[in-house]
Amino acid sequence: MKHVYIIAFLLYSFLSFSQQAYYSNGQNNVDFTLTGQDLYDALQLKISNNTNFDTYTYGDARDDIKIMDLDPNDATDSNVLLVYGFVDNLSCSNGITDRRIRDKEDFGGNVCDYNREHVFARSNANPGMGDTSNAFTGIVADPHNLRASDVQRNGSRGSKLFAVGSGDSGDVGSGNWYPGDEWRGDVARIMMYMYVRYGDRCLPELNTFGPKEGTTDMLEVLLEWNALDQVSDLENNRNDHLEAVYGNRNPFIDNPYIAKVIWGGDLDPQDPWGTLSVDEIEYETTLSFYPNPAKDIVNVSISNNAITRIEIYDVLGKRVFVRKINESMEIDISSLKSGLYLFKFIQDERTVTKKLIIE
Repeated sequence: MKHVYIIAFLLYSFLSFSQQAYYSNGQNNVDFTLTGQDLYDALQLKISNNTNFDTYTYGDARDDIKIMDLDPNDATDSNVLLVYGFVDNLSCSNGITDRRIRDKEDFGGNVCDYNREHVFARSNANPGMGDTSNAFTGIVADPHNLRASDVQRNGSRGSKLFAVGSGDSGDVGSGNWYPGDEWRGDVARIMMYMYVRYGDRCLPELNTFGPKEGTTDMLEVLLEWNALDQVSDLENNRNDHLEAVYGNRNPFIDNPYIAKVIWGGDLDPQDPWGTLSVDEIEYETTLSFYPNPAKDIVNVSISNNAITRIEIYDVLGKRVFVRKINESMEIDISSLKSGLYLFKFIQDERTVTKKLIIE
């Protein structure tokens, strides 16, 4: 008999309870028991339902960048972080484009200024996103795709396709662009957002080289970048701000593991919710419960009669049930709302965890 033990883990301090509340409050709530194409479709419906899409302008994004792209390590809130940059130095002169910080008031079009970079290049969409004007709305003004960037470095990247590289950002291969180790995860999660939000108009391969993975196509390189470069405080700050002013969020910033649930991939990204990455395949056979999905009652089986603590957590990581038992019995779950939960058996120093769906 093969036993698979899931070592006790703490449900992480969630990025923010409000981040998850977005997916369960309002219209088109997302069922995170879905996988593959079904989860892709559910997320597309959710993030496309942002009422500010037709009113939020390219000029609004310029103003919001001064708030949401602030350097989290700058106590004075004076500087913004520049995508693709890699040198922490505010000084600037002709030909120096490698800075990762810039005074937030230095927005413009001149040397040593910063501007708005379309991470998914405007002209690479099909059809393209069109010209820019501060009054324009729609896809060209989607702030999830806009990052502060050094003017000259923005020009150097242009509409080059992203490609595999290492170290600092810059040209790789024959006219391609590597975003840099610090920014590759940011780029991957923006590409994933754009594909889910706009579908075939923003296919990943229109902006990145690489083979595909999964039934709903995603490039392997983006899945790898998403796993290797963890979500930053800057990304979280942007997501919180944009939910308030734009009306939707980037799901792959909230939980990078969503990408694996949809598209697969060899590496395991972060699962800050502590729910999506729980093994469903096998678990310790002396501890089990049924039925699953369940309603009102769960039958708990403990074949070794050891003292066992039963804990149930909701998707927000809140413990909603706890009880000690030492024999098989029925557990009343009628007070719990329908949804996805984690059911945990705890005996001494080992824990067995399995997903529970309550109807």
